[in-house]
Amino acid sequence: MQQISHLIDGQTVAGKSGNTTAVYNPATGEQTGTLDLASVEEVDHAVASSKKAFEDWQTVSVAQRTKLLYNFRNLVEANAEEIARRLTAEHGKVNSDAQGEVARGLENIEFSCGVSEALKGTYTEHASTGVDVYSVRQPLGVCAGITPFNFPAMVPLWMFPNAVACGNTFILKPSERDPSAPRFIVELAQEAGFPPGVVNLINGDKVAVDRLLEHSDVKAISFVGSTPIAKYVYATGAAHGKRVQALGGAKNHMIVLPDADIDLAADAAVSAAYGSAGERCMAISVVVAVGDVADDLVAAIKKRIPNLNIGPGDNPDSEMGPLITEEHRDRVAGYIETGSTEGAQVVVDGREQQFDGDGFFLGASLIDDVTTDMTVYRDEIFGPVLSVVRVDTYAEGVKMISDNGFGNGAAIFTRDGGAARQFQQDADAGMVGINVPIPVPVGYHSFGGWKDSLFGDTTMYGPEGLRFYTRPKVVTSRWPDPATSTVNLGFPQND
Repeated sequence: MQQISHLIDGQTVAGKSGNTTAVYNPATGEQTGTLDLASVEEVDHAVASSKKAFEDWQTVSVAQRTKLLYNFRNLVEANAEEIARRLTAEHGKVNSDAQGEVARGLENIEFSCGVSEALKGTYTEHASTGVDVYSVRQPLGVCAGITPFNFPAMVPLWMFPNAVACGNTFILKPSERDPSAPRFIVELAQEAGFPPGVVNLINGDKVAVDRLLEHSDVKAISFVGSTPIAKYVYATGAAHGKRVQALGGAKNHMIVLPDADIDLAADAAVSAAYGSAGERCMAISVVVAVGDVADDLVAAIKKRIPNLNIGPGDNPDSEMGPLITEEHRDRVAGYIETGSTEGAQVVVDGREQQFDGDGFFLGASLIDDVTTDMTVYRDEIFGPVLSVVRVDTYAEGVKMISDNGFGNGAAIFTRDGGAARQFQQDADAGMVGINVPIPVPVGYHSFGGWKDSLFGDTTMYGPEGLRFYTRPKVVTSRWPDPATSTVNLGFPQND
């Protein structure tokens, strides 16, 4: 049983509040650790440390920052197996998903290593007679990140490498449910040579979140989580004068046109709906079957589900692991009954699959004949439940995406280039896939949705991330005419 504490000023700091929470292995249901939860005073300690570190860190050369980021990148790569092991032990995702999470996080560190190019300003000589104008981008100060349980390693790496590359200091507040992987990553940052206080970590619940949102020395907040909490974080942080980027929930649609390759579409639907037990904000939760493709597509998906190997994430044969908690598993299972009660057809019922032991497992479910007024369509289920909505035309499918309150991702499967090109224009979502079910951008683009999937003006990581963690300053300068200078520059002097 491990005791997990805070990391402040390069040191492990045991919790003093007396408040703790249990950490579990979701594959077995067993408690594996106890997590200290920060009080207001402990959050203040971390903020004071980060503020003090910022005084020096903001003036550290870009070359030195880059060197440390390369050190950090190499340590993360060298320890990828250990990070993945911790992800599997506390989140439950299978090793291949855990390894993929680390790989996507590495992309973001690598982007931050190019900060010397990205932070270059602009210069206009002789904007007026004797006047030059130039712009620079400067760091904000103390920044904080509040990250979710479903990607406890990758999402912090969306945030703090860019933040510290730009000259900020950073406080990470990871999820209470799977804290070991983010803690280990911050330990690697310290090993890479970042000075004490540049990257701090506090564990906590709403008490810690609210203090970060209210603290006058925290200048920016990055958040990823559910839409109700994203709204709260955005509104509260903005009310306290902070820059905020808050990514919320999703209800991602995958339109399948009649000309689509059925096998390709069915394989994509299964992997995108049930990978990581559906606990992904980019998971496909709604397949929109257009025209006469529906029967064949539903049959193809149904045929594949029994072949999905569900088991502990540390079993190399497992393709899908458990859900994060018993309560969440039961909540997800409840949607299957709700869908049936509201008139949908439960083609595959994941509740019928039996599992040994006390882990938080649930089988994959497929629900057909779903309509947009049903609860299973409206709510973000965040589990291995795939709904199929049948429509007659492409236009109906596009309108469905537009009418939905979320706008994170959308995909289309078709062989028709014209239809695909039209969809990338029509799709009312921030990230679009063409025969790609989960269109997560690479690290040198940026991640974020529209509508209730994003609160704030900038998306996450990549170029938008650098813009979020800096503020522009424009300098206008005038110098005396060289001919009147008191220094002999070799110009003819006036009598």
